[in-house]
Order: sequence, then C-alpha cells, then structure tokens
Amino acid sequence: MRPRTKLLSLFLSICLTFSLCQAAFAADVSVPAAPDTLTRAEFITLLWKANGSPVPASGQDPFTDLDGGWYRDAVLWAAEQGITNGVGSGVFAPDAPLTDAQLAAFLYRAQGEPGRTGEGVWYADAARWVFDHLLIFDEPLTAANADENCGRDDAAAVLDRFMSMPDPELNRDIVILYTSDVHCGIDRGFGYAGLSQIRSSLEEQGFETILVDDGDAIQGEAIGTLSKGGILADLMNAMHYDAAIPGNHEFDYGMDNFLSIAERAAFPYISCNLNKQGALVFSPYTILERGGRRIAFVGVTTPMTLSESAPSIFQDEKGEPLYGFLRDATGEGVYTAVQKAVDAARAEGADYVYVLGHMGQDADAAPWTYADIIEHVGGIDVFLDGHSHDTEQVAMKDRDGRMVVRSACGTKLSCIGYSLITEDGIERTGIWSWPDPVSAPEALDLRSEMQDKVDAAKETFEEQLAQNVAQSSVRLTIFDPVATDNEGQPVRMVRRAETNLGDLCADAFRTVSGTDIAVVNGGGVRKDIAQGGVTYGDIINVFPFGNELCVVEVTGQQILDALEWSAHAIPDENGGFLQVSGLRCTIDASIPTPCLSDENGTCIGIDGARRVRDVFIGNETIDPAKTYTLASFDFILLEHGDGYTAFDGAKVLQERGRMDIQVLIDYIADTLCGEIGEAYADLAGQGRIRVIGE
Repeated sequence: MRPRTKLLSLFLSICLTFSLCQAAFAADVSVPAAPDTLTRAEFITLLWKANGSPVPASGQDPFTDLDGGWYRDAVLWAAEQGITNGVGSGVFAPDAPLTDAQLAAFLYRAQGEPGRTGEGVWYADAARWVFDHLLIFDEPLTAANADENCGRDDAAAVLDRFMSMPDPELNRDIVILYTSDVHCGIDRGFGYAGLSQIRSSLEEQGFETILVDDGDAIQGEAIGTLSKGGILADLMNAMHYDAAIPGNHEFDYGMDNFLSIAERAAFPYISCNLNKQGALVFSPYTILERGGRRIAFVGVTTPMTLSESAPSIFQDEKGEPLYGFLRDATGEGVYTAVQKAVDAARAEGADYVYVLGHMGQDADAAPWTYADIIEHVGGIDVFLDGHSHDTEQVAMKDRDGRMVVRSACGTKLSCIGYSLITEDGIERTGIWSWPDPVSAPEALDLRSEMQDKVDAAKETFEEQLAQNVAQSSVRLTIFDPVATDNEGQPVRMVRRAETNLGDLCADAFRTVSGTDIAVVNGGGVRKDIAQGGVTYGDIINVFPFGNELCVVEVTGQQILDALEWSAHAIPDENGGFLQVSGLRCTIDASIPTPCLSDENGTCIGIDGARRVRDVFIGNETIDPAKTYTLASFDFILLEHGDGYTAFDGAKVLQERGRMDIQVLIDYIADTLCGEIGEAYADLAGQGRIRVIGE
C-alpha cells in the first residue's frame, strides 16, 4: 500500500464530493460554496496535503497572481517539486477550472515523470502515463477530452484510486480484461497494441491479469474474409488470450474452418450450448487460477446464430440439422446448460464465476438475451456480454435475488472491459472507452512488439489483396458503354440502369444464398472490374462498405413496391436503384413516379399509376399474394437504406451472414470456377431491366 493512507484518501474525497475543499485547507478563512468544477489551486492544495503539507524551501513567489492566498504554500511547494510551472507569463491562474489534462499532468509530475520523452503536445507524456494507469483514471487522456473541466466527483475518484494503489511487490489483485465484437478492428480504438500495452502495464504494477474474448473477433473486415479468420487467430495467439467463445460470426467461413481456427488457437474456446447432435463441441467452462483464487468462465453463444448465419453451415450434406445451440421456444435449454456449467465450476472449487456470453440485449432475441439468462440462473457473479455492440453496464437480480453485473464493451475495440478482483472480492467491473477518432497506438505512438505484429499482419493482407482470385474475359462496368458527359468522362449507369457488373453482383447474392431473387443497390456497387486477372483488391473495390448478406421472405406485393421505389428517380441517378437477379421487369419512365417520400428521402407510400410493369420471377408472372425468398444487403433489408420501407414486416430468414465481398468471392471462385465469361459480355447486362419512355 502507498504510504498515503486510506483514511487520508477518504477524507480528501469527502472534501471534494461535498464541496468542502477550501474549508479543509484553511478552516479560519471564510469562502463561498465551491462550484462543481475543481480549481487549479484546490487540486494543488490537495496534493500538498496528501504529502504532509511540507513547508516550502523558499518563500519567494514563483507566480505573480498568488496574492498571499490560502493556497500559497501549496503552490510554492508544487513549483519547487516541478509539479506545476503555471500557465505562462509567470501566472498560475489559481481560480481557473482544472482540466483533465492538468489533473493528469500534476499527478504524473508528482510521480517523478516516469518515461518522460518531452515529445508531442505538453501533456503527451502524461497521456501515455494515464494510459498505463487506467485503473486510476478510468478513461484515457486524448485530444478529444484534454480540455474538459474536471468535476469534483471525478477528481475525488481519481485521487482515491491514486492513493490506494497497492505496492507492486505486495499486490495480489487480479484484473480481468475482456474484448467483444472486435470484428477485425485490430488497429481501431485501443487496437490490439493498445490493449497489449495496458495488460503489460498492469502486470508491471503487480496485478495478475486474465484476457478473454466474447466472440465475433475474426470477421467484419476484408482482412478476416481473405484469411478466413486465420490472421486474426494468429494475432489473438500473440495477444495471449486466456479463453474465448464463438460468436455468431465465427461460423461465417464455414464450420470446418472455425473448428480449424479453434485448433489453431493457443487458448481454449468454451461453450455450454454449441453441440453436435447433442454432444458439446467444446468444454462448457474453464477455470483459471490467479493470485491464489480460482476464477471460472462459462461460455454461451446465442441460438440466434442459426438464423443469423447461413443455415447450411450447421447442416449435414442432406440438409439435416447437425450442429445446434439448444434453441427452443422457452429458452430452457440454454438456461439449464448455463446453470449446469455454473454448478459444475462451483463444485470444482471456483471462487468466482464469470459468464462469457454472446447474447446481447435486442428484444427480438428473447428468450436468449443476457437478461433472460440472469433471471433464470443462479450462481453467476459477472456476465460479460457481447453481440449487440452496446456499452450498457447493468446490475440486476438473478434467479435467487443476488445482484449480478452485466457489462458490454461495444465493438472494434472502441472500449475495453475490465473487472477488478481485490482481497475483498470483486471490487468493480466496467469499461474504458477510447474517445478519439485516431487509434490509441497512433495517437500515443505506442511502438511495441505487438504493434509490429499488427503491422506485419496488415502487410500480409496487402499482399493477399494483389493475388488473383479469378480471370475475366470481359470488362465488368458500372458505366454506360457509349455515353460520356460534357467533360468526356463515362456516364455512371449502375444507379439508373442495368449493367453487367450489377448482374454479376446480384447473381452472387442469389446463388450463394439459394433464394428466388436477389437485389443489390447500385450505390453499393462502386468500381469496374477490368478484363484480365481479378484480384481480391478488385472485389473489395466493388463492395467497399462492408455490408452483409441478409435473407428475407417477402410477398410479391412487397417486391413490386420495392421495384417502384427503385425506379422513382429515373432518368436521374439514385443510389437505391436495384440491380436484380431472378426477375425481369419493365420501367416506363414516361409515367411520373407515384412514390411519396418524407424530408429524409424515405418512402412513405405509393399513390398513382405505377412505372414498373411486366414483372417476372423466373419465367412466371409475379403473384402479389405469393411469398418469395429474397437476398440483399442488410443495409437495404434491415436498415431502411436508400429509403426502402417496402421490406418492413418481412420474415427474416437470415439476419446477417457473410460479408458482401465474401459472397462475391465465393460466387466467382465456386460457381463460376474462377472464370467470368461470355454470360456477362454485354456491358448493358442481360436484359433483366428494360427502361422505356425516357
């Protein structure tokens, strides 16, 4: 324990919290009630008191604005110790609000400026020190928050933790770090290098650490797609994860691929509900020992995985169910599995039980949300959750009336979760957020072995981008084959007419998903594919937005309404113009659009004669009352992208699955056997959409 006592820490915290600071500093001085914001003089005096109120060695004022104030001795002492050098021009500004950067700098200097470089902005070294001591500060210091005023409650909490940190040589505390829904964001937010730095710093401070992941780590960006998660698995090994669970997207590259990823991992995957014909695929829990305490982690993955990924992933060659997640109408299968694992871990001597859940909080996931599980299970201490990309921190009662903390940490390493276990038990669980758009490794210049590995992984990815995935004997385009604009540039047509690249993309979605029809919005098809070798990079340039495959069941009338909205802007461009597969139609541009929209460009109705006619699904005239399966981007089907409301109420068969680039790669590589040929030779497409009356 630091020489500063818990009693002094508590006293100063109370002074701050109840705005009694100045009364504590000078009881014989009458002062007005302090505002919520702490002043620079107040904080420096707190530090001075914490260090025993030493008499300054010199009685000479280093600043011109001290005026014999009650804080004079404290400021003199701080100046002598190098803790403060004022705000410039010989001024200390005692009554100015204390900013987050100033608080960090004062404490950093009070510690002797460890690791000082003198590089960057004036608080840069303090920011790096804060990053290494997030258990004290609770949030990093960045350009986004450096100038924010520090409130009394925040300062009280920081000082309390600062003065209560254990001696590294005597420390037996444990910090559990957790990530969730990283989705290949290896250099986003904190980044893997930032997370590695935090863990190393904690261990240097004497903490024992555990690092776990809540699923959806290996999918979400092209680096995952092209390596089928392999690069991400290798980075997780380099991070020395201690345990992980599969999220729904771990299966996007196929079950065999994920099982090989699990074999490749130097850490165990755990799950109490992933099973193969009733037999668990992984151990339901693992117990890790740190600091003489046994900590159990129970894994559970949402049964929604069966509908959020391609169903064929979990079926045998005959289309029969092979893998499952204990999905039933009541949720009892999952509740029972979690309870059984918790009880077994307790029986094996676990002191604490954490659930690693990829369940989320979305209402449509009931009865398998985190809340459903906590309400039906006893014996859980903390529920570390993922899937819904939220950052909610919730405390709720379990089946037996005990309070359980549920913590979620967002996505793409924008936050890191932690749970601190001291000699008194689980002290606190929460998240640290990175508020800056520039990632932590870049903003703090974190050069490390882990950053080198991240950089090497990105270099490997860049090399993969240049690899040929196919050959095309034709040019695939988003442009008009003939027309040019006033500057002689080709006219973009994919947003108002059929093109051969639009046909290829829509065919990929229909074929890979096995649906009746597929549509992709022209605004999502971004760049030509030239004749010749087709690289992974070419495909990413076609689909740069990271949309995901979604499958719904819709009526013929919903399709007709969607096609009408697709055609509403012709002859002008519209990013929502649909390229189609599995259907044909005619658009009469001489008829004014009957579509109505609101101020946000969202379709709110159709009133009047329709432009779209002669619609065929396959070779049959569309039946407005019949249901059809349809594949498209999640952006269009689930998010009202480009103003589409026609699909509202559609039955979702596959909420999200493979990324768009993976769909296109699979279609070209598997269905077309790597050869894009004469079927796509006509730049204007195969005649699926006929536009008349322009």
